[in-house]
Amino acid sequence: MVLEAVYEQDFLDCSYGFRPGRSAHQALNSLWHEVMKMGGGWVYEVDIQSFFDELDHGHVRSFLDRRVRDGVLRRTIDKWLNAGVMEAGRQSYPESGTPQSGVISPLLANVYLHEVLDTWFEREVQPRLRGRAFLFRYADDFVMVFELKGDAPRVAEVLSKRLARFGLRLHPEKTRLVRFQRPARGKSPDRSQRPGTFDLLGFTHYWGKGLNGSYALKRRTSKARMRRSLRRLNEWCRLHRHYPRPWQHEQLSRKLRGYDNYYGITGNFVALVRFRRRLLWIWRQWLNRRSQRKGVTWKRFYKYLKSNPIPRPYITHPAIP
Repeated sequence: MVLEAVYEQDFLDCSYGFRPGRSAHQALNSLWHEVMKMGGGWVYEVDIQSFFDELDHGHVRSFLDRRVRDGVLRRTIDKWLNAGVMEAGRQSYPESGTPQSGVISPLLANVYLHEVLDTWFEREVQPRLRGRAFLFRYADDFVMVFELKGDAPRVAEVLSKRLARFGLRLHPEKTRLVRFQRPARGKSPDRSQRPGTFDLLGFTHYWGKGLNGSYALKRRTSKARMRRSLRRLNEWCRLHRHYPRPWQHEQLSRKLRGYDNYYGITGNFVALVRFRRRLLWIWRQWLNRRSQRKGVTWKRFYKYLKSNPIPRPYITHPAIP
């Protein structure tokens, strides 16, 4: 709480993760507005490899030296950093990284990237570019949007060197530069001229036609996030298949509402419907494995759902004009 009060005065508007009064959906809305005003451009989709495992303790302490001198706070932070980790029954004390699930880890990550990335981009990168450019960051997940093609590769080349200075590496397969220019209204671009897509915060961003025929930035649940959510759901149903059906119904309803609370944004309704269908299919599959007796047919299953409905998909975050 003390550190948060200190650093909230310094953090920039491009940072949204783990900050009071800020959320992932605010980051998505800001990105939507800026890309629409710019008409697209070039997007540098960045993934930092093993970020929380590779934070250099020396750099963390040097960054804290600039704003935090209180001995009690610094000793407490050092204890967190040196607490060690338990893996396969063995305790180790890594010289880098922050403790997994530690309450201090998100704030230290924000402090680290504020110094390494945010201030560098605002003070050194943007003034040297010929066109407009924006950075949107949520914890270690971020993208850079450039108006002009020439600016994007220049920054991409320098970024890897900048991060390497502070012990960080870009993921070679998940970091890429995407052509993301808005197609002309009423025209379907050639295959070679179609804009690409990029992922941020669990959503795939793409250009799609609106009702008036013009192209707008749209979002849908990314395939990777959909697969991961379904795998977790399948594993949960497997582990709890022998629990009472009413209890399973209540828990799955909560999970579905939580899923819609995050992914229920304008333009993503089809993906919500698809996830609900898969949830019902997985649930019925594991109910059939509870015994060797006659299984739960679809007819019996839908009859049960009629009297015990599962929440239907709904949009919780409508578009903000």
